[in-house]
Amino acid sequence: MATPTWLSLTELGQLFGISSTHCGRALDRLGWRDRHGRPTTTAVEAGAATATGSSLQPRNAVWNTKICSTLLQSQGYKRISRSQHVKQWVALLEALSEGSASITTTPEQMAQDLPAELVDDVNTQLSRRGCRFQAALNTSV
Repeated sequence: MATPTWLSLTELGQLFGISSTHCGRALDRLGWRDRHGRPTTTAVEAGAATATGSSLQPRNAVWNTKICSTLLQSQGYKRISRSQHVKQWVALLEALSEGSASITTTPEQMAQDLPAELVDDVNTQLSRRGCRFQAALNTSV
């Protein structure tokens, strides 16, 4: 049996092109998160989630990619392709690098959430589009 891949809600949502909030709501509907956003006993027993820390301290949860992806797909969500994922990041980072008075987030700040496996492809596409911004590989994870 393969070792499961564990992802944060943000990373799990990115597979489907949805926000971590939207992803969390989908898990809430199944009773897999409590009112504080932590995995329920049901989720942990199903192998869908694990959390670190004591029950008194805020815990960091990670979610089993395979189990949760199957669940999200059963609710009608569709995984986005790698190429679509790259296109979305390129469009976002290019727009941020052009700037706007109403947007305070920098492309550097946003690129911190860029999955490491997409950095090279995103940077290549940014260069091809004439964008000077290049995402750095985030090694603080």
